Amino acid sequence: MQPVKYKALSGGNLIRPSGTSIYDEDWDLLIVMDACRYDLMKEVSGDYGWANNLDNIWSVDSTTAFWMRRTFTRDRLTEMKNTAYICGNPFSKSELEANEFAELIELWRSAWTDPGTVPPEAVTDETIRLMREEEHERVIAHYMQPHCPFISAPELSKGKELDKFGNQDWRDVWERLGDGGLKFDDVWHGYRENLRLGLDEVSELLRNVEAKKVVVTSDHGNSTGEWGVYGHPPNLPLTNLRKVPWIETTATDSGERSPNEWLEKNTGISRQEQLSALGYA
Repeated sequence: MQPVKYKALSGGNLIRPSGTSIYDEDWDLLIVMDACRYDLMKEVSGDYGWANNLDNIWSVDSTTAFWMRRTFTRDRLTEMKNTAYICGNPFSKSELEANEFAELIELWRSAWTDPGTVPPEAVTDETIRLMREEEHERVIAHYMQPHCPFISAPELSKGKELDKFGNQDWRDVWERLGDGGLKFDDVWHGYRENLRLGLDEVSELLRNVEAKKVVVTSDHGNSTGEWGVYGHPPNLPLTNLRKVPWIETTATDSGERSPNEWLEKNTGISRQEQLSALGYA
């Protein structure tokens, strides 16, 4: 994006609402679907019985690092100390401090797999394990889906390299869409199917933990060319980036799933490779 255009668009934050903090809302279990647009969730929500009351909020930012920075603030330390956070996004390393949470489980350190992301079942399994074995006032389960790379369509985007996370030297799916290298319908289909993979695991999670107040939401969306923007640059007040799903539901543990162990694995992949794989330059 041209610097002048970015400056003009980001200036809209001065006149648009700052967004809704997750800590201003009531929940026991908050499920974050990384980079999920509201309209994308609307397309598939009818296939999930627990998602029939789909609503939306305005996110505090348009990219994960800034969402973390503006969510987990000094004035929220009391709430954070009562929160266990299972996180699949490598930005936790630069943006979060483990000692400020009841527990911070950085799954990207141990569960990073091809095509360069944390598979949704890893987040499901670790959340089940945590909630069955420990008691926390609040739990956040941060899935990487539907964020690229798209698991069912790896040809659309090179996998994320952990040690280049945030600084990849190749064009990701959104940049390729922007320069005409990919067709919109192909990208949107891959994006939607990646969300389905994540939501299928959310359905599993809701059947295997106990929580009276569950929320499914997102940190930010994605731009597919609106206002000439592709992907999710920070600090932009665009609807497709900041309007995110908000679904309230409940969870009951049937005991049917025995979670696999993900924390003891060692990927041998650096954080920079992970950030690169997720398309951050």
